[in-house]
Amino acid sequence: MKILLTGGAGFIGSWVADGLIQEGHEILIIDDLSSGLESNLNREAEFIKCDVRDKELLSKIFKDFKPEVIDHHAAQINVRASVDDPVHDAEINIIGSLNLLELCREHSVKKFIFASTGGAIYGEPEVLPAPEDTKAMPISPYGTSKYAVEKYMNYYHQIYGLQYVALRYSNVYGPRQNPHGEAGVVAIFCNKILANEPCKIFGDGTQTRDYVYVSDVASANILAVAANSGCYNIGTGVETTVLQLSRLLSNSIKGYSIDVEHTDARHGEVQSISLDNSYSKENLGWSPQIDINEGISQTWKWFLENSTK
Repeated sequence: MKILLTGGAGFIGSWVADGLIQEGHEILIIDDLSSGLESNLNREAEFIKCDVRDKELLSKIFKDFKPEVIDHHAAQINVRASVDDPVHDAEINIIGSLNLLELCREHSVKKFIFASTGGAIYGEPEVLPAPEDTKAMPISPYGTSKYAVEKYMNYYHQIYGLQYVALRYSNVYGPRQNPHGEAGVVAIFCNKILANEPCKIFGDGTQTRDYVYVSDVASANILAVAANSGCYNIGTGVETTVLQLSRLLSNSIKGYSIDVEHTDARHGEVQSISLDNSYSKENLGWSPQIDINEGISQTWKWFLENSTK
């Protein structure tokens, strides 16, 4: 199929591009390269530099490429940045997404796949792992903007028949993650260790996250092309504290020491989260294949090999 992939030069998007191309799809990547890297681009995909807020250029791209599916990963992804500037977050995450949805309507696109968030939409759920019917209670502008786009997708589905899949990612990690321009404690810790700098832990380190490896996320996007409309949790269902994460990294590294430095907790971030993936197993045919021990080991190996590049 002809798939327009936004954010395909980024960490997750580049893995998604690789997976879709391997499945035989024709891919056009758009990315403004604000955090993505040209070196991440799959050379078998066409690439156009484009900001999702630029509807005029987007309209030309839709007209020329005639996509059948949109896979939307371009976003402002930093929770802290969304707290500092919620308007900027909304301009990219809501208005940019609406530009794409409107063009889908105008050009009769069949499906819209959206990189949503399970880590930020549910807030502080009472039941963990949180299933998809957990009440949405985001406590950050980032989570709020992602949830808003899900509601817009449902509107376009109900009124215009646009099929959609919202993939609610937990904390994605793995090779290619940018410790400078993108959120992600695993990448940040790897970078700090290689620089012989302390790993900063916000709060006491008992906050938990559900860490899902990036190749498993790419697999979910491949399955989403043929999936029924709806929202799907993409996580492992396992909680890992930041302190446990630092110990797992310590077990993987050789020749480097890991120092931890505690600082004040940050506003807008949840204390504990993990995602129930049973609905995704049954209805998307997806389940994680890489556990955190293997994933951490592979991620550290990549950072070690690419530390001087």
